[in-house]
Amino acid sequence: MPRPQRIEYENALYHVMNRGRGQRMIFLDEKYYHAFLETLNEVHTRFGCVIHAYCLMGNHYHLLLETPNANLSRIMRHINGVYTQRYNRLKKTDGPLFRGRYKAILVDKDEYIMQLTRYIHRNPIDMKKPLVSDLVDYNWSSYRAYINQSKTPNWLYRKFTYELLAHKNKYRAYKQFVNNETDDEIQKIYGKRNLPNIIGAKPFKTWVYNKLLSGTAPEEKTRLIKQHISMEAIVELISTYYQLDNEIITQRAAGRKSELEPRKVAMYFCQELSGKYLKDIAHYFNLKHIGSVSYHTSMIRQKRRGDKKFGNKIDKLAELIHEQVT
Repeated sequence: MPRPQRIEYENALYHVMNRGRGQRMIFLDEKYYHAFLETLNEVHTRFGCVIHAYCLMGNHYHLLLETPNANLSRIMRHINGVYTQRYNRLKKTDGPLFRGRYKAILVDKDEYIMQLTRYIHRNPIDMKKPLVSDLVDYNWSSYRAYINQSKTPNWLYRKFTYELLAHKNKYRAYKQFVNNETDDEIQKIYGKRNLPNIIGAKPFKTWVYNKLLSGTAPEEKTRLIKQHISMEAIVELISTYYQLDNEIITQRAAGRKSELEPRKVAMYFCQELSGKYLKDIAHYFNLKHIGSVSYHTSMIRQKRRGDKKFGNKIDKLAELIHEQVT
């Protein structure tokens, strides 16, 4: 399955993360932290990047970035590439530093920026072995600047978060806000092994689906909005659409030809949207060999290309799945 595309547009907000290869440390001492912060200054100055929050955590980093110029890819190429050069120069080594492609979660700014700054700033204490007992003692995040306990870099933008606080004493209010534990929704989102591509309310996701991804195939749009839809949910929707019992779709027993198409279509969407391995799909559909899944789903793709009416049906089903489970 191809990796998901980046969704870029003017004034988009992203939670960006990356970590060192093989869990290696990417910040060895103060010189390394300062070298990374210098790259943040550069992307602010050169590419117009708005930096709302950051936290540097030894073997990984968290950034909350806004892109007025719709240029996240260019910004991250500079951050990861230039910092790798600086790291290698300081350590007198060479080669790649990061594990690969950075993770960038598109964020509904109005609904989630407060929760995300809190989540990012609480990283040093929300771990099995906290790095500090009090966040004010951690030097390598923007938290101290937010509560007016350190000099604020000219590239750190706090105004929008303070406006959402709507409190006369913004420093005290923000400290109190962060000292409250991360809310359950954010904990649930970030507690999963596979992080989402988008964090936002349903209207935001609908806007992304209809406006930003209008030229993208329905399955890819659904995969971007909602990762790893359960096979149970997919089969339920397919069976409802074809007016069949779930068991007819998941059982291997030969049936009428009219019942074979829904079974193959369900396998196709499970492969496209569930994030499951072929062996898991084969087991769920009571098939003995994973090759059977590939065979059936390739037939659906082939028919979709050659049969416009059938292709429209697949598009409609993809949209139904999106409407029901995202």
